[in-house]
Amino acid sequence: MSEQQIFNYGTDHLTANIALAISNGEIKGMLSPEIRDKVIESSKVVERIALSGKPVYGINTGFGPLCTSMISAADTRKLQENILKSHAVGVGEPIDTEISRLMLVLKLQSLAQGYSGIRIETLDRMIWFLEVGATPVVPKQGSVGASGDLAPLSHLFLPLIGLGKVHYNGEMISTEKLLKDHDLDALQLGPKEGLALINGTQFIAAHAVKVVSRLENVLQAADIISAMMIEGLMGSEKPFHPKLHQLRPYPANIAVAAQISKFLQRSEIMPSHQDCAKVQDPYSLRCIPQVHGASRTAWLHLKEAVEIELNSVTDNPVIFNDELTISGGNFHGQPLALPLDYACLAASEIGNISDRRIYLSLEGNTPGVPKLLMRETGLNSGFMIVQYTSAALASENKGLCFPASADSIPTSLGQEDHVSMGSIGARKALQVIENVEKILGIELFCAAQAVDYHAPLKPGKILTAVHNFVRTEIDHIEEDQIMYNSMETAINLVKSGKVVSVAKEAEKTLH
Repeated sequence: MSEQQIFNYGTDHLTANIALAISNGEIKGMLSPEIRDKVIESSKVVERIALSGKPVYGINTGFGPLCTSMISAADTRKLQENILKSHAVGVGEPIDTEISRLMLVLKLQSLAQGYSGIRIETLDRMIWFLEVGATPVVPKQGSVGASGDLAPLSHLFLPLIGLGKVHYNGEMISTEKLLKDHDLDALQLGPKEGLALINGTQFIAAHAVKVVSRLENVLQAADIISAMMIEGLMGSEKPFHPKLHQLRPYPANIAVAAQISKFLQRSEIMPSHQDCAKVQDPYSLRCIPQVHGASRTAWLHLKEAVEIELNSVTDNPVIFNDELTISGGNFHGQPLALPLDYACLAASEIGNISDRRIYLSLEGNTPGVPKLLMRETGLNSGFMIVQYTSAALASENKGLCFPASADSIPTSLGQEDHVSMGSIGARKALQVIENVEKILGIELFCAAQAVDYHAPLKPGKILTAVHNFVRTEIDHIEEDQIMYNSMETAINLVKSGKVVSVAKEAEKTLH
């Protein structure tokens, strides 16, 4: 997909990576002639229903508990403008602009499939917002994740009717100013369009796309960094033997064990202690495949759910033809809410076991590696307080792991009596992942220090490349100093994906 740099909304298969590439301008999203025809026909069906007087939810009726209130043909357009205004009730700080742009991309993919009665002019205007870099301002809070992400999607689409605010050229400006500067008029929505715009799971799904992307990097970095800690603490490589994992053949566990074994290949440190008296390592080293593997399994479950969601129609009602319109529940966020809570817990556990390895590195039980990772302690506190930070982050994550999907509060006067709270779970998952990126950065900081004490022996070839790279950014430390800057650098090496990139480049030279 990246080679042709074109994505056809409504027909091409959307993935998390492609969605991110479109939102970042690396791939251009467009509407094919065939999709344009399909969308136009769907909008004509809605126009005919609106004129017929046949009651169809959201076209000529009120919304939610007002579904029995009939709306005249003359007022059907006003109804759609009113729904955007009345439902834009979000609060809190704006979400990240990348997530707002992802919401636009995901909504285009859903609406372009031609089951929502949306007009082609509306889709073209959405694409225009993406292409000129005008990103709607969307508050973080206010969605309960069923009947769609109503509040955030309302804010996302206020700019279509000339209302709300946008991020543009580094500023937050009114949509009115943006349209005036580009000599454009606000859109007049047709029947059902307002409802089609705000019914859907795109707030949850956009966050889930980021969870999939960032958690994948976290999982890969965790394998690399934990392998470096095994080297630094002179752990055993036997727990990663393929024969062991064939006896309990979870695919993700097998994959993690194989990765760790690869990272330890050609190590000079590992043979140096093969005849030691130590029988087995603590769990945080020995059980890496089982723990990291379980988290990988959770990530894969979310990734598969997200791909289904990105290519689904999550509107209500769904328009098949003049005779068949279905009011259903495709907007309900439960299919993403549960795997997001699962992924949140999986991410937290990566941080939990990483913190245990950090603690282990300070104990001074490894030959040649001093207590608190510094030779002269007493006057110097060494890396003692570094672990306080990882412990605080790991503990914070535990509080964030209560599943949002376990809660449901009835809304809309009981018409919407079970909601997913997936929007809350999605935001929490990203918070946890951000904390885990910090914990892994701290582990990288400590593991590199531990490996230093085995010089001139070197770790495996891949890990040597990673260690050398870390040492170009962070110095070895032998007396107390402000640790904050080194920690922040290490965290950024993890978060940016540089640790994973260096390891992948080094892996190419193994063969």
